[in-house]
Amino acid sequence: MPILTTAVLHYLQEVLGIEVPEVRPWARANELPYFLRDAFQFSEMELLGQPLVLAIGRADAKRSLSDVRTWLSRVKALAGQPVIYVTHALASYDRRRLIEQKVPFIVPGNQLYLPDLGLDLREYFRHRAPAMDAALSPSAQAMLIAALLRQPWQPDWQPSSVAAELGYTPMTLSRAVKELTAAELAEAYTVGRSRWLRMELTPEQIWARAKPALRTPVRRTIWVAAHGIAANGPHRLAGLSALARYSMLTEPKWPIYALTAADWKAAKDAGVCELTEREAGAQEWQLWSYSPALMPDANTVDPLSLALSLQENADDRIQLALDELKGLLPW
Repeated sequence: MPILTTAVLHYLQEVLGIEVPEVRPWARANELPYFLRDAFQFSEMELLGQPLVLAIGRADAKRSLSDVRTWLSRVKALAGQPVIYVTHALASYDRRRLIEQKVPFIVPGNQLYLPDLGLDLREYFRHRAPAMDAALSPSAQAMLIAALLRQPWQPDWQPSSVAAELGYTPMTLSRAVKELTAAELAEAYTVGRSRWLRMELTPEQIWARAKPALRTPVRRTIWVAAHGIAANGPHRLAGLSALARYSMLTEPKWPIYALTAADWKAAKDAGVCELTEREAGAQEWQLWSYSPALMPDANTVDPLSLALSLQENADDRIQLALDELKGLLPW
């Protein structure tokens, strides 16, 4: 039985206190077009006396939320019974959009929304490890993202090498490792005198598990006059400027860059001044809580931090562009 299906059964048993129902392959799945069978694995079960179909998203399939809604409607028309979208993770804005459209879904360990059964059990039913109730520190978040973005993917990695690249002290490294292991995102072990971390799950699963403890890296936003800053300003695109490079989103009128507090101090020491209000031709600078250069060879901030910085933006255009961004992630 697939891991996600097993997770659904355990979750239903945990939050509803019911016996684990029988799940079997959906007999009519072969009547669906190939692209649907390629995007989902279909099973059927009975829950609280109601037969239903589970459309379990395949981890390697790329799909937008609008596609999911359209595709599940097509499956429901064939099945003649509720079709439940099952995925390992959904951003908060995606959950809101599905609920607004009354699209049933289950995120094992996080939330289930089954309007046909009168059920809407949300995140507060989830029994998380205590460490995940609090946000990861910026240093732990940066190390995690740097590890997740490494290509080719390697589940075993040396946190000391990542910390060295980010300029962290041994004390900061030690705290970050404790946070990552306490949050069950990695397991620590030693080889000789070297400390290693191992991630038992896939990068996508690790990212989904970590999301509740991750925060936007943007501490605050400032505006500076564009003239005279070429030599002293940041050169790594962030915000909507970076998102436009990853999607069909139109670039903003004025560029947006990311920099650290140390970069900002250096720029001020070189004579760059913060504007009291935005003016024509100004640049928007985001002061980040960790390095915006987790992908050293890129001219934009990394896609995971970028998504975190924009996840609360309710603009549908931006959310669609973030869906495109997800399709470009290395997993």
